[in-house]
Amino acid sequence: MNKPSIPKGTRDFSTVEMAKRNYLFDTIRSVYALYGYQQIETPAIETLQTLLGKYGEEGDKLLFKVLNSGDYLNKVTDEELARRDSLHLASRISEKGLRYDLTVPFARYVVMHREELQLPFKRYQIQPVWRADRPQKGRYREFYQCDADVVGSDSLLNEVELMQIVDTVFSRLGIRVQIKINNRKILTGIAEVIGEADKITVITVAIDKLDKIGPDGVNAELRDKGLSDDAIGKLQPIISLSGTNDEKLQTISDVLKDSEVGLKGVEETRFILDTLKTAGLNNEIQLDLTLARGLNYYTGAIFEVKALDTPMGSITGGGRYDNLTGIFGMPGLSGVGISFGADRIYDVLNTLELFPKEAVTGTRLLFINFGEKEAAYCMSMARNARNAGIKTEIYPDAAKMKKQMAYANIKAIPFVAIAGENEIKEGKVMLKNMTTGEQTMVTSDELIDIVG
Repeated sequence: MNKPSIPKGTRDFSTVEMAKRNYLFDTIRSVYALYGYQQIETPAIETLQTLLGKYGEEGDKLLFKVLNSGDYLNKVTDEELARRDSLHLASRISEKGLRYDLTVPFARYVVMHREELQLPFKRYQIQPVWRADRPQKGRYREFYQCDADVVGSDSLLNEVELMQIVDTVFSRLGIRVQIKINNRKILTGIAEVIGEADKITVITVAIDKLDKIGPDGVNAELRDKGLSDDAIGKLQPIISLSGTNDEKLQTISDVLKDSEVGLKGVEETRFILDTLKTAGLNNEIQLDLTLARGLNYYTGAIFEVKALDTPMGSITGGGRYDNLTGIFGMPGLSGVGISFGADRIYDVLNTLELFPKEAVTGTRLLFINFGEKEAAYCMSMARNARNAGIKTEIYPDAAKMKKQMAYANIKAIPFVAIAGENEIKEGKVMLKNMTTGEQTMVTSDELIDIVG
């Protein structure tokens, strides 16, 4: 018999890990609610018609496809099988796939429920997504995203607000971060002025890899994709741009003076950065023209967040998409959103030991079980303790005292209540502090005061 296992890139979570994860989710959830965002959920599986073509060629390859139920080969001919064309065959035997992110399902949701929604519509969503990526440190095949989006508003104040949300979340978590910002219109303008307007996607996908493969690797990829040496040469000053945000904007304005769309991107970026100067952010926001985010649907501002005190990839990202809902029959509806990478943020919090002790505190009070009579007596005190908000257990079996105390120690329960014949006569319990060893005879109210 094979040993039980789980797929690579997935994980089990212990009780302690779940307590930490819930602390993270609750922090993000509370900040979203603070800014007026409301929660929705969408199915784990979507139709491939919904998913395909939304994430670029590379993204489509990473979609987990779900086999049709029943005899999924029933309609496939011998000729089709013999051709061994995996892409064609997949379309015949699979009509659904696991969601790749939460943004595309959200766009589908908006279109399907447009008559019920009050625009602008501000939603958040905390659910798992799946990608058939190569598992490695900080990269999983199943992971949670914590998204917030606004649709039905073109105002750049939405971008400003989302950056404030990012700053608030990481400030509450105690993680020092750098928020990076760019604009796809700027990148489009760059492609125009170097004479390669039709290769904007190629350029952005390559530039997005700068941190991973370096300038030489980016140049080689651009050359492989058909860009001329002249165009690649014109890109170099842009890739290596430095200075303050204002200085970068001025330089890029000069470079893009003949590109209307590029100057529009500069104008949008300047508004966001200038408005945020008055917002009192705790973390640095930096204009980074190498930030490209290769997803097809971003059309305006794009964001990415990285932790400063530990090596890790992007832990939050997002941007403006002007017409994502258009592919579902609802053109002209603009949206902007962000996504917290919960699993990576969890790893950062663990590495930096930033989880507060109270976040992982479980049961605070355990009643020892000496038998039916004693357990029945403890029931009312346990109820009072729980009514007071104290996490309380009664040991289920009348086991040896040593075993019950060991249970309390293993679970790090700080207080144990003991009720024998003498305690019951007095209407009290013996309360033991498991840290100090101190024991005190107390009433129900006194117990609550001490433990609570």
